Amino acid sequence: MTPADLLHAFARTRASLDGAEVVFWWSGDVFSWAPDEPYRRLFGFEGVNVARLVEDGGVGDEAGGYRLLTREAAFYLDPQTREILETWEGKPVVHVWNDPANLRLRPFPVPLTRLGDQVCFSLEIPLAYPSPLPVADYPLNSAGDTYRALELFQFFAPESVLTTDAPGVPCTMSWMRMSPWLPWMEQGQRPGGLAFHCRGRKLGSYDEVPERTRAYIAERHPQYAHAPEKWTEPNETSWTYFRRLGTTGTQQGD
Repeated sequence: MTPADLLHAFARTRASLDGAEVVFWWSGDVFSWAPDEPYRRLFGFEGVNVARLVEDGGVGDEAGGYRLLTREAAFYLDPQTREILETWEGKPVVHVWNDPANLRLRPFPVPLTRLGDQVCFSLEIPLAYPSPLPVADYPLNSAGDTYRALELFQFFAPESVLTTDAPGVPCTMSWMRMSPWLPWMEQGQRPGGLAFHCRGRKLGSYDEVPERTRAYIAERHPQYAHAPEKWTEPNETSWTYFRRLGTTGTQQGD
């Protein structure tokens, strides 16, 4: 298959070619790791992403492909009761409110594994860029001046995604992420970090999101029930969102 064929199949797996809103829901856990310490299950984790796919004409090297317009919300849970946390070790929990969380998709050799009557698209995304939270300004909240993380996605779809013309197909997914400590955890430059381990699926509609999660979103940020209407940038992350809250690590320590 050509890179264009692979992208076409992946786009139908991750979203829908007709521009309809597509909802992914996932659930899992967050583990801590640190040198000479046992792994700990710190949180449950549950989230939802609402996406809209649009064609991206572009010019020159930017021609072809798609734009995936999304916003996503995710919540840290008590690891036993699975209730949404508001505090952890006396600190306010800052949940994930990423708006936007957009993605440009260009033809490339998307890794594909055939698994009987299923196929699996694998995406490995290493990240390293200047941290939005420099240590000098956020000594309690920043692990370093360079943000480093690794995101590992797998999207499982029917093998027919490679041959049919349906705009979208059912999909289940897995996601793992290695990241620094979250800013609101106030771990400073302590060695170690977090491992997220989650799985989820493409839903038929937003109404299939668990009622507790829909109610929490509706009460706080109801726009997260829908995908963005237009492309904006830059993307929001937990680190940029924390910075926008306007509380520095120095102030928290006062």
